[in-house]
Amino acid sequence: MRTPTRSVPSAGGPLSAPAPDAADRTVQATTPEKFPTQPASPQVKHGTEEEIWRRVTREVADDLAVDALVRDRAGKPPFDELARLREAGLPALLTPPGPARRGTGWRTACAVIREISAADGSIGELLGRHYVLSWSARFFGTPERADGLERRASAEQWLWGGGIGLPDTEPATGPDLTLTPAEGGYLLNGCQSFAAGVTVADRLVLGAVCTATGESLVVCADPAHPGVTADPEHDRLGQRLSAAGRISFDGVPVPTDQVLGTVPHDEHALAPFTTLAPLALRLALVHVSLGIAEGALAEARDITRAAPRSRPVTGRDDGAYPDRPDADPYLLLAYGELVTDAHTAAAVVESASEALARGLLAGPELGVDQRAEIAVLVAAAEAVTSRSAMHLTTRILELTQGADSAADPLGFDRFWRNTRVLTAQASPTHGLRDIGDHYLNGTHPALTLHA
Repeated sequence: MRTPTRSVPSAGGPLSAPAPDAADRTVQATTPEKFPTQPASPQVKHGTEEEIWRRVTREVADDLAVDALVRDRAGKPPFDELARLREAGLPALLTPPGPARRGTGWRTACAVIREISAADGSIGELLGRHYVLSWSARFFGTPERADGLERRASAEQWLWGGGIGLPDTEPATGPDLTLTPAEGGYLLNGCQSFAAGVTVADRLVLGAVCTATGESLVVCADPAHPGVTADPEHDRLGQRLSAAGRISFDGVPVPTDQVLGTVPHDEHALAPFTTLAPLALRLALVHVSLGIAEGALAEARDITRAAPRSRPVTGRDDGAYPDRPDADPYLLLAYGELVTDAHTAAAVVESASEALARGLLAGPELGVDQRAEIAVLVAAAEAVTSRSAMHLTTRILELTQGADSAADPLGFDRFWRNTRVLTAQASPTHGLRDIGDHYLNGTHPALTLHA
């Protein structure tokens, strides 16, 4: 088994050529930075803060890349990985700067998600979902409630888990989670599955239905309570370290001050800003998928460059590439197509990230038209990246001959499996339909909390 080297850049992905002698040493990042020089979010006042986060993220990603394959195959709960994130301060990154806080904005958070995902897709998903959930009090509550909660979460470096979608209120099954009024608040009961954070979260954001009023409430719960039972999912196809699983609640107290907000019965009554919550989650997962694809491409490039120089598949070398590590023109063509594919996806994702950052900046003043534009761009990013990431990771598995073995010794099966699990979570069909309807008829995508 090889010891992975770190070659994942922090900017536009592993898309530019490394230095000529990179095959003989640990490859360093050489591409333009993903972190924007002019962030759309106003939280970062000085470029120095962004430079700090960029350097910190690269160091954490380097560390995670070294043993990513070993950890993936072990499939243990990511306590050690979370400790690495906390040591670097990354859980508290997406908070406004203030006393005892040194936060930043959405664009930088997206870049962090993407770079961590390039090293370890599972941890990238865990961090991406955490960042979106950390904004739950802003989406559903008051500024005062959000400020108080964020102060404590930042100081204690909480990792958020759970989900922010509407509870299932189908008459045949009833809601997954219920809240029964009790002295000082509610009692939480029921069970629900989540894609990340089940075994490692410090706090959970949940949607539950009040048994007395039928209202849908968004609440914060402590998973350390004895009434909480977590059952992690073992032997997942991919994203094995995201701490996915099922949580059960048996009379878990939820104080009134832990109720973040109420969701209207009529989704059409939702504020446009509130409905950015599922869009933010979808875009965070898009960055995870893109990061995984870029990480696979970077590692494949390093393996190819380090391999003995091969003859072209045509059986002759016309001398066009005498100094390259591999002179096979068909291999060069394949890499050219994959790099172009990754560039295309990155451009669409960056456009959606910029639009979402502006929407988050607008806050409660966000209009329906602006929200519609954001929804369309996120859907486009989701569709393009899903297709590109699956094609790219599948093709790399073929180029590195990882598809010939049930247990790929180079570990490129990990990238394909992680991408397959992420893209299977949501089909781009509905998003493409919304894009077409918006383009042809000017119809706005529905205001909804369903991801």
